[in-house]
Amino acid sequence: MRLESVSKRYGRGRWILKDVHAEISPGEVVAFAGGNGSGKSTLLRMLVGITGPTGGRITGRPREVGYVPDRFSPNGRLSAVAYLTHMGRIRGMPTRTASARAHQLLDRLSLAGGKEARLHTLSKGNAQKVELAQALLVEPRLLVLDEPWSGLDASAHGVLAEIIAEVARSGGSVVFTDHRESVTTAHAARTYAVRTGRVALATADTVVAHRDETEIVLVRPDGGQVPHEPDWGALGALPVTRRGAEIVVRVSRERGDALLLSVLRSGWSVAGVTRGVRDRRAGEAVQERGTR
Repeated sequence: MRLESVSKRYGRGRWILKDVHAEISPGEVVAFAGGNGSGKSTLLRMLVGITGPTGGRITGRPREVGYVPDRFSPNGRLSAVAYLTHMGRIRGMPTRTASARAHQLLDRLSLAGGKEARLHTLSKGNAQKVELAQALLVEPRLLVLDEPWSGLDASAHGVLAEIIAEVARSGGSVVFTDHRESVTTAHAARTYAVRTGRVALATADTVVAHRDETEIVLVRPDGGQVPHEPDWGALGALPVTRRGAEIVVRVSRERGDALLLSVLRSGWSVAGVTRGVRDRRAGEAVQERGTR
């Protein structure tokens, strides 16, 4: 799949993307990294054909495309499995085949509340699981994921990584967006940096500009009731690691204060906060360390 001199704007508004060149090969995982408002979501919508470019052209789009937008707000009263069965039928699957595939995918993604949970009752993370399942009903030759880890609970992070690897091994292309270098380097063969409408192959310097993060170390308080573990994905935390009795989470700089407030209200203790975390290859960041 190839993007040649692709530009996009709506009406006479500003250029959202300008003169984009990129190539995505079969079996390849490609990331587009950029901050909010950089144009990366618009780029993905053009890749899947929801909107067309104002200038330039996109060629080589395969027939079977799976797409997970950054926001999925289901408001229907269908159950998750009924919705997926319906979507499978729209895509040409026999009802029995679509239902079996829906059950298989929801089992794998461990949908909270069960497969019969009504769409309008789902949390952001569980709604995202349903939309991911929708994208996988028919084996995609192009799987496009917009900030796919942002809403998922930690238990689903590994499953998503497996799915991405499986699609690539089968010869499909995977494209995803994220602003964290720790994510793009872990899962993508190539990363394009998106900034102010321009797209270029990323270097450590271009990606790091978007990924100043806050690292928070949490511990359960001594004695008393054990606090409930939050939905880290919904809070924007990634990755989440466990280090003995501690939980270490990373979150974008702009969401750090909100996460801290949420975990403190939930009864967690904060052992430390490190602001300005960066990949060591791109230079050291100024750090502020706090303790309990």
